[in-house]
Amino acid sequence: MSCHAEAKIDLPLAPQAAWDAVMDWDGQSRWMLFTRVWATEQDGRGVGGGVSARTAVGALGFTDRMVITRWAPPHECRVKHLGPVVRGEGAFVVTPAPAGSTFTWSEDVIAPLGRPGAAGWPVVRPAFELMMRTSLRRLAKQVNAR
Repeated sequence: MSCHAEAKIDLPLAPQAAWDAVMDWDGQSRWMLFTRVWATEQDGRGVGGGVSARTAVGALGFTDRMVITRWAPPHECRVKHLGPVVRGEGAFVVTPAPAGSTFTWSEDVIAPLGRPGAAGWPVVRPAFELMMRTSLRRLAKQVNAR
């Protein structure tokens, strides 16, 4: 069963500049909460490119390996999560907006633990989306500081 989460933020950047800021894999480590991100295969570019992300609080954490399944600069990147912990699909979408761009981050993940995990998703989702929104505010703060 797929569990959906989504967050978005307006950025004062043209779509190409927003794309460049968002798709800087190493740079994501500065704004994604508790996460270090790096490119793997194909330098994290194009369909078939790879990305890994280590999410941890202290010694407790996991590494999420991903493969890019859609690459449409400067508007959309989709990844397939290959993990044992995180499986499913994530998307980064940049759309034009009156003051620059809107960046939408969405995740459609397969709940761990099957039905019990899916049943718990309504409890977990608000906290997960809060972390996503907090991360996006950190991105906006970085962009505005430039």
